[in-house]
Amino acid sequence: MPQTLRTQTSRGGMFTAPHFLAARSGAAVLREGGNAVEAMVAAAATIAVVYPHMNGIGGDGFWLIAEPGKPPVAIRACGQAAALATRDFYAAHDDKIIPTRGPRAALTVAGAIGGWHAALEHAAQWDRPSRQSLPLSRLLRDAIDYARNGVAVTRSQMALTQSKWHELQYVPGFAATFAPNHSHSIGITSLPQAGDMQTQPRLASTLEQLIRAGLDDYYRGDLARSIAEDLGALGSPLRPADLAAYRAMQVAPLSVELAVGRVFNHPPPTQGVSSLAILGIFERLGMPGHEAESFAHLHGLIESTKRAFRWRNSHVGDPDVMHTNASTNPIVNPSAFLAPESLAFEAAQIDMHRAAPWPEIAKPGDTIWMGAADSSGRVVSYIQSVFWEFGSGVVLDESGVQWQNRGASFTLHDGPNALAPGRLPFHTLNPALAQLKDGRVIAYGTMGGEGQPQTQSAVFSRHVLFGQDLQSAISAPRWLLGKTWGEDSTTLKLESRFPEELVAQLIAAGHAVQMLGDYEDTMGHAGAVSLHADGSMEGATDPRSDGECCGL
Repeated sequence: MPQTLRTQTSRGGMFTAPHFLAARSGAAVLREGGNAVEAMVAAAATIAVVYPHMNGIGGDGFWLIAEPGKPPVAIRACGQAAALATRDFYAAHDDKIIPTRGPRAALTVAGAIGGWHAALEHAAQWDRPSRQSLPLSRLLRDAIDYARNGVAVTRSQMALTQSKWHELQYVPGFAATFAPNHSHSIGITSLPQAGDMQTQPRLASTLEQLIRAGLDDYYRGDLARSIAEDLGALGSPLRPADLAAYRAMQVAPLSVELAVGRVFNHPPPTQGVSSLAILGIFERLGMPGHEAESFAHLHGLIESTKRAFRWRNSHVGDPDVMHTNASTNPIVNPSAFLAPESLAFEAAQIDMHRAAPWPEIAKPGDTIWMGAADSSGRVVSYIQSVFWEFGSGVVLDESGVQWQNRGASFTLHDGPNALAPGRLPFHTLNPALAQLKDGRVIAYGTMGGEGQPQTQSAVFSRHVLFGQDLQSAISAPRWLLGKTWGEDSTTLKLESRFPEELVAQLIAAGHAVQMLGDYEDTMGHAGAVSLHADGSMEGATDPRSDGECCGL
């Protein structure tokens, strides 16, 4: 059984992350007077090194940044498909679908570093001229140290290296980086074990290069040339012009108004619209008088999820393509889907006694979510990912950068996610943030592909709607409809700590229930940070992760 966790409280700052070293990197920056964005960049760099199976600087990221009295700012840091990434390119390689591993899976620009840059530029406007920004050398210091001198392999990295070894062992650079002592004669028992020290000296040098030349060097400098040359030599369609064309963008967040306040998330190409729609539909099912963990609570959220996911699967993709389609078909407008009358219509389709059929194909994805709050009242919700565990598996020879496989979200046939040069792929990533009428600002999120909107709805409903303690809302047993980390089915998965009577009610209502263990990685690694109107803070982490919540 995981160690019992309690909600952390403080007034000087709060940071939560699914790896304790990342949480400590972020908290240390807050302690030194850094703001929430600077703390997040430090933690993002650290977790890119210490949790490589979940994220890295060869992946994407999404930011929500809130200041007191202002609506949140959203930064979209996801990269576009290469100019050479065409259907003809894959047909020439006899690919019927886009490969999920290897160089041809590495077809989109990695946007995370550009997002760090954009977020730091946004934060540089704060508190001037009385306070100078912390230098990049300070923010990347811990990550460089862990990459060069080593960090212990986690239990989850060990398990995923073993379970995905058959997919990754021959991908260029993977074994040399993440299983340098592997012996084929011995088998997977010679793969890294939990507690073994892992170094990434080439990645340490790359981070040092970013300090010397600036973060933009990743896209338009010496590092960009190195990255593009290595990718091209391996058979990826990415070229220097693709990196040079990339810019992280500030975009308008989506939101939905609830009785308790307004909840924000990212617009397409993310599934943030799904996370918001679930809560909006659920509110219209009439929950007053019901309790947390009741049949009405779980069944209502699960059925709301089905309605939200059906719309997502039919329409969400590159926002430019969606905008073009909206001129002739307004239903593809995510804001229109989140309008009160639309949410009421979706809620009216739900039978509160019977489960609707669920044959939909699930969306996979692995990632990390982190949250921060500083003493000036700024709150950050951030998510960073390489898509599948270890991404494409490709680790570049010179830079040591592990590249994402986010482009595997594209299809080679017509539809909302059809591959085209310059197009953005569908993203499971969606950090959440709520500004409540009682003055609280809550950043919350999780890893877990298909599970992200569902876990967000579980944590939000338990804590905000039903009044559960923040840590209890995250530690409580969770459910998952469909696929997330390591699973590939459409069943309703339940952790075994749910009461037997509730499980029986769900089965009787027609849910295809699959029981799992007490605390399952499958359910994702959630976290939350809450800033109260009086300046006090709360934070929580997930007992299913290797994480920590640090209050100052």
